[in-house]
Amino acid sequence: MSRIILAPMEGLADNILRDCLTQIGGIDLCVTEFIRVTTQLLPPKVFHRLCPELANGCKTPAGIPVRIQLLGSDPEALAANAVRALELGSPGIDLNFGCPAKTVNRSQGGAVLLQEPKRVAHIIATVRHAIGDDAWLSAKMRLGFATKDLALENAQRIQGAGANELTVHARTKVEGYRPPAHWQWIKKIRQVVEIPVIANGEVWTPQDYAACRKASGSEDVMVGRGLVWKPDLALQIRHQRAGQPVQEWSWPALVPTVLYFIDLVDAQVAVKFQDARVKQWLKLLGRVYPQANACFEQGKRLKTLNELRSLVIHSQ
Repeated sequence: MSRIILAPMEGLADNILRDCLTQIGGIDLCVTEFIRVTTQLLPPKVFHRLCPELANGCKTPAGIPVRIQLLGSDPEALAANAVRALELGSPGIDLNFGCPAKTVNRSQGGAVLLQEPKRVAHIIATVRHAIGDDAWLSAKMRLGFATKDLALENAQRIQGAGANELTVHARTKVEGYRPPAHWQWIKKIRQVVEIPVIANGEVWTPQDYAACRKASGSEDVMVGRGLVWKPDLALQIRHQRAGQPVQEWSWPALVPTVLYFIDLVDAQVAVKFQDARVKQWLKLLGRVYPQANACFEQGKRLKTLNELRSLVIHSQ
C-alpha cells in the first residue's frame, strides 16, 4: 500500500502539528524538522526537544512513526549524531540535502551540497558505515541547486553510498517553492536507481496527488504545505483511492482540532511565543477556510491564548 508522508517543514511541522495532523488520519510516517549538526555530538536533550515523540516509542500520540532528520556537512559529526538518534529510539535516519534556506546553504548544509555529488555520497557512506547495514537510512534531495544537470548523478550516488530510500522534492533550490513541481524528473530518477523514490512537491488536492503519482511513477508521496493548509487532505486522498466519495472537512469539523492545537501550544510552548504559533497556523489555514482567515485578521493584535481560543470557538 502506498504511503503518505508528512514532510519535515522547519519552524512549522513540529511535534504539536504532527500530533494534530496524525490524529485526523491518513498519514503513514512523519519526518522531523531537521536537527542541525555542525562538528559536535549533540546531547540527548536536543533530540528530545525536536522529537518529543522519542519518549513515546518515536510515535505520535496517534501511533504514527516519526523519523529523525539530520542536516549538516561534516560526515563524521553526522555519523555520530545518527548513531545517537538511533540509540535514543528513532526508527531510522533521514539526511537533508534539500533545504533551500540561505542561512543553511551558506553554512554548507542542505541543497548547496547537491553541487558536489561526491561529497553527498561521502556523507551517506560515512553515516551508513557508522550505523551499520541493518539501520534504515533515507535521504531527501531537490533536483539540484541552480540547475537539474546533476540530479541523476546525485540520486545514483545516494543509492550507491548505501541509502535505503530517497525523497525527491521536484524543484531546484533556485526554483524554491514556485510552481510547477517537475514530477517527470522523479520518473527520470526512478529509471536510474533501484531504491524506492518518494515524490514531493505541489500536492494540494487529491487530484494533484493522483497526477503526481502518474507523472513520477512513485508509490509513495510526501506532502508538506498541502497538509498544513488542508489538514484532512490525506484522508481525502485515502477516500479517493478507495473509490469512496471525497468529502472535504468544513471549518466547524476542523475547529476541535484547532482548539486541540491551542491546548498543546498552551502546555508546551513558552508564553511569549504562544500567540505567534497559533496565529501562524490560522493564517495558513485561512488560505482554504475563510473563517480561519477571519480569526487571524481579528486576532492579529491579541496576545493571549484565551482570546484566540474564544475567537476560534465563535467562528463556527
